[in-house]
Amino acid sequence: MTEEKKVLALKYRPHKFEDLIGQSIISQTLSLALDANRLSHAYLFSGLRGSGKTSTARIMAKALVCEIGPTSKPCEKCSNCLSANSNKHLDIIEMDAASNRGIDDIKDLIEHTKYKPSLARFKVFIIDEVHMLTTQAFNALLKTLEEPPAFVKFILATTDALKLPATILSRTQHFRFNKISQIDIVHHLSHILNNENISFETSALEIIARGGQGSLRDSLTLLDQAIIFSKGSVNANLVIEMLGLIEPYLMEEIFEIILEKKDFEQILKKLEPYDVAQICDEMTIFLKNKMFEKNAKYNLLYFDRFFRILGDAKHLLSLNSDSGFVLILTFLKMIEATNLKSIDEIISEVKDIKTDNLNFENTKPTRTNRNIDAINLEKEEKKVKISNEIIDESKILYEKVIKQIFRRDYNLGECFEKNFIYQSFLNKKLQIISYALDEERKFLFKNYGFIKTIIYLCYFRFCINVHSFLRNYSICW
Repeated sequence: MTEEKKVLALKYRPHKFEDLIGQSIISQTLSLALDANRLSHAYLFSGLRGSGKTSTARIMAKALVCEIGPTSKPCEKCSNCLSANSNKHLDIIEMDAASNRGIDDIKDLIEHTKYKPSLARFKVFIIDEVHMLTTQAFNALLKTLEEPPAFVKFILATTDALKLPATILSRTQHFRFNKISQIDIVHHLSHILNNENISFETSALEIIARGGQGSLRDSLTLLDQAIIFSKGSVNANLVIEMLGLIEPYLMEEIFEIILEKKDFEQILKKLEPYDVAQICDEMTIFLKNKMFEKNAKYNLLYFDRFFRILGDAKHLLSLNSDSGFVLILTFLKMIEATNLKSIDEIISEVKDIKTDNLNFENTKPTRTNRNIDAINLEKEEKKVKISNEIIDESKILYEKVIKQIFRRDYNLGECFEKNFIYQSFLNKKLQIISYALDEERKFLFKNYGFIKTIIYLCYFRFCINVHSFLRNYSICW
């Protein structure tokens, strides 16, 4: 039988400080502390998942128990080093706080600190995901963590240091692990593939590193998957297909439609296989890359508006709004955003108005001024007339909202129609009075995200005409 191959994340796990990727400051500081024998009794490693916290803790523990140590360069030959590398050393105790988070677990750990090491000079306790401990467990650990026996060292690791009590933070040396840069991840992935004799495209590794989002472990997991999917030759097209990403040419087509205000019905059909949240993320990354290009089609004003609109779309999706509606609404808002003028453009237009034929000297009440008063009165009458038309059209749209809710869910439509009364639509606010109580109120609140999306879509074009742009859209419920 052939030997089962290890996954890359385990096979290439670092065993020395020099092997750590993207954490040079931390590895240098710990190395100097070991060589100078200026050791703390407790360390805290915090940072993103897959950034090297647990690996660093194990390297530190091995450096402490090595027979020639404490040293930044363990010999890798003594029995202590060999046992530490195989995770079988009796004096290196690892504890997962996610599954051992109670006060009884901590009491057992404290009991172990009372006994001297079996083989090495130190007894090292590594507590992973330490933020998962209960408040009572933290309180029980405080005294031992502050004044442990001379032969005891604590190394705590967490992905969320903000959840730790201040009393714990004050008793440890805190090392913050950085998010690993994309360049470092790509370099490490290419090194691994060269060692494995697997051909690859650099662009494919860049896509994998982007998918890993700064986590080396996540990137190596994706690389394992890509090697299997591509049958031993990692290329960009297969990685895009494997991750379900949107093709670059399709992103170009999306923004060409938005900037040139074309019909987007066909592009919606092409985007049907993709998750809308993923589409928004891909559009954000595309725009971020465009910011570094000198392209006349994209100016700073567009970037600001597009990012705001995509942020609004992600918020609507978090409310469980219908994804199809959100995508259509996002495209409509982005197309409309290209029509808006900046404040500088408006000021420029005002400055260009000719004032040669205007006479401001004659300010006495004359026939001309009376004519102006009459014109102003006529304008006010027109405003009142337009306002009445807006109210009438708003009521019609409200009836459309009820019909749309009925189409989706008859019971919801019946409950909405029964418990809500239209009041007005003023200052970009739809005023509707609710009479819902008890179970009906709970039922309507449960479907609030869907109801708000329907109202948003029905009133969107109407608000564009009346208020120029629906930036401060709200519903008074």
